[in-house]
Amino acid sequence: MKTKVYIDGQSGTTGLQIYDRIGSRQDLELMRIDEDKRHDLEERKKFLNSCDIAFLCLPDAGAIEAVSLIENPDVKVIDASTAHRTDDAWTYGFPELSRDQREKIANSKRIANPGCHATGFISIVAPLVKMGILPKDYPLTCYSLTGYSGGGKKMIADYEALDRDEELTSPGIYGLNLKHKHIPEMKKVCGLDHSPIFLPIVDDYYKGMASTIMLYNNMLNEKLTAEDICARLADYYKDEHFVSVLPFGSNDPKIYANKLAGTNKLELIVYGHEDQTCITALFDNLGKGASGAAVQNMNIMLGLDETLGLE
Repeated sequence: MKTKVYIDGQSGTTGLQIYDRIGSRQDLELMRIDEDKRHDLEERKKFLNSCDIAFLCLPDAGAIEAVSLIENPDVKVIDASTAHRTDDAWTYGFPELSRDQREKIANSKRIANPGCHATGFISIVAPLVKMGILPKDYPLTCYSLTGYSGGGKKMIADYEALDRDEELTSPGIYGLNLKHKHIPEMKKVCGLDHSPIFLPIVDDYYKGMASTIMLYNNMLNEKLTAEDICARLADYYKDEHFVSVLPFGSNDPKIYANKLAGTNKLELIVYGHEDQTCITALFDNLGKGASGAAVQNMNIMLGLDETLGLE
């Protein structure tokens, strides 16, 4: 019997990207609501309660509403919004987080899919904290470069318009109130005492993300060089399929944020010297940063090979 899958928010960027990844799979039955009934509460409720697994690709308020409509206790949910990422009743959907996170996802019916910027930050910081290298009270800063597809349909349209504003040809720094919506999950999932200072940057390319943190090595819990940190991270992720660490010194002189666009891969690049270390997480903001991660989580929840449909 095929698994019934419903995407609530099927016409948004994340929903469309999920459909692209699973639309041709023979093991799934995709339930498609009529376009003119996408906002019909009763129609949505019917779909949400008759599927086996639901993807919520909605604004936060819409995701909370969708969950309230689910009465069938057997329905599994993957929420791509920010609404439940710091909710203890939900499992955080980053399988590579720790040795037991994948099992938690497999046994959960409620998965909060990570934010794109948060994915890069957490992939670097969480293992450093877990290994006792990075103090929980370290004054972390992070900047994260993203393609414009992460901004949704309106931003995509603005960037791709023939008469677009000249300013869109250059990088745009945003989140200047230092309260970006991904910061709470960054702090909570990594077990930090303080919120990081975080600045996102959107640039004139479609997809791809590069999230970077910078460290003073003398402020770490251990006396380590950048090369030592690279080796420790490589060992942490050594058994992972989608997350890897480049050998120290093997990267090109420049890092291009769209290198892994179109994949579900996440690559950590460590560079620096004895006194200072920089680490960049390189991935696709629509892949491992959103829709690809959602499909990976679905595969795990269904007991399938987690790479299915993502290679």
